[in-house]
Amino acid sequence: MLNAIWAVMILIAVLYGAFTGRMSDVTNAALDSAGEAISLCITMAGVVALWMGLMEIATRAGLVEKLTRGIAPFLRFMFPRLPKDHPAGQYIATNIIANVLGLGWACTPAGLKAMEALAQLEEERGNPEYLPEEQEVSGSRRNRTTGKDSGQSSVMGSRRASNEMCTFLILNISSLQLIPVNMIAYRNQYGSSNPTAIIVPAIVATLFSTLTAIVYCKIKDSGSREPWLRQKGK
Repeated sequence: MLNAIWAVMILIAVLYGAFTGRMSDVTNAALDSAGEAISLCITMAGVVALWMGLMEIATRAGLVEKLTRGIAPFLRFMFPRLPKDHPAGQYIATNIIANVLGLGWACTPAGLKAMEALAQLEEERGNPEYLPEEQEVSGSRRNRTTGKDSGQSSVMGSRRASNEMCTFLILNISSLQLIPVNMIAYRNQYGSSNPTAIIVPAIVATLFSTLTAIVYCKIKDSGSREPWLRQKGK
């Protein structure tokens, strides 16, 4: 969808420049923007190297582990059905910590690992949507391609995200940020006189977004059951 939106915007700009006789301006703007993009990439590469290095130092020094233990009560509150000491909990904690520190580049790998661990958890729970392609389900075999069992009706139509997956994704999107590293770097690159002035507004905005996400997740999760459990009458 985003590719289509950008393609349409570029096409409109080119057509407008052609019809108004300003193609030279369009060409100059494209070349100037390309140069700015390279400069921005170099700037962001330095920022990434700095903060990723600090994150690695914090990890080796045990700071991340201590922070993980510190947010354990919050994780138990948000993920009450997540087994204690499950690998997904560690990945989720690392993702949240990196997000709070504004290290979006560091939180992405942990987020992907967390989703993989949560998918593995659904398989361990016996969720038929996450079982291998050919797996015994209540005495019959399910074919992942057709979604049907031999000898019984289908339990699921297509794979759905679990409650834990949805909660994690919402928290990841709305995450509180104490240091908006990206925005500070962008403001500095484009000549802001005070790049760090964004810190307080960013903290306030992300605090409200996180609180809203928490309330929403708890309301939606209250008394809910996974679709495959409802179909099985559990």
